[in-house]
Amino acid sequence: MVRRGAVGVVAAAVIGGGTMAAADATPATGPEAAGAPQAVAPYLYNGWGDTPDPATVMDASGVKWFTLAFVLSNGSCDPQWDGSRPLTGGVDAQTVDAIRAKGGDVIPSFGGASGSKLEQTCPDATALAGAYQKVIDAYGLKAIDIDIEGDAYADPTVQRKTIDALKRVKAEKQGLTTYVTFPSAQDGPDDGMIERAADAGLEVDGWTIMPFDFGDAGGQDMGELTEKAAEGLKNTVKTAYGYSDDAAYRHSGISSMNGITDADERVTTKNFEAIRAYAQEHHLARLTYWSANRDRPCPGAYPNDDTCSGVDQEPWQFAKIFAGYTG
Repeated sequence: MVRRGAVGVVAAAVIGGGTMAAADATPATGPEAAGAPQAVAPYLYNGWGDTPDPATVMDASGVKWFTLAFVLSNGSCDPQWDGSRPLTGGVDAQTVDAIRAKGGDVIPSFGGASGSKLEQTCPDATALAGAYQKVIDAYGLKAIDIDIEGDAYADPTVQRKTIDALKRVKAEKQGLTTYVTFPSAQDGPDDGMIERAADAGLEVDGWTIMPFDFGDAGGQDMGELTEKAAEGLKNTVKTAYGYSDDAAYRHSGISSMNGITDADERVTTKNFEAIRAYAQEHHLARLTYWSANRDRPCPGAYPNDDTCSGVDQEPWQFAKIFAGYTG
């Protein structure tokens, strides 16, 4: 299931906006994006039963970071895990402590496919930035992820609010790594939010596509389709920011889905090896996947309940493959 148990195929949710022409002079390079091992941070979700022990995954795979899903609204502009679990004193804070005790770290992800979004419930960019900052301060974070899915992000007003809030947060906390994650078509994502962010002067460290649930893959090679979508992302980032090809790749990322997707595509360990090779060739800013919860073989028939991948694999094999990425 995609992003916290959403049902069905996730549609691209960002819409067109203004344009920003590439510079005529020497292409900009942009700031350097964060590298591995932070770039490889599988999504881990505490909202399902049988959540894997992150220490077990770390020992078996070499992964050091996890992207923790999902920070949502409790109905107002107050960030909570799944919109109901507290930032401190609960299972999520315990997960953060356990990962850090093993020498790793975490990237909380705001949003996902379902639930009440802070980007909707917070009245303005200042309040939204405050909600982001509350989570950053609670854990002393080095990085955050904004997972852009659902109808909330089809609204250009919500997009602008999110962009302006991220600008405020980055100004407040120098050195904070920001990832923005969203669905993609086979030829790449909608360019609206990327162009809008570039026009606003927001530097995102890793624009990250989810290259699956295409709905029309028809048994095609998901490694090849992922590379095709990533090329579309790179071209959009390059055009919007006036980057060189190299800089655009270094500000692009991939968040795959291991195993059988909602659209019955099959993303195999062989596909992950090809995706890692592509990422390594181009030094992508981010290489992750949904999810560590699924990164184990099914004991029988695929149950479609996000406790296993549904494809042939060893436990934590997808994590181990991506952990070989060196940035």
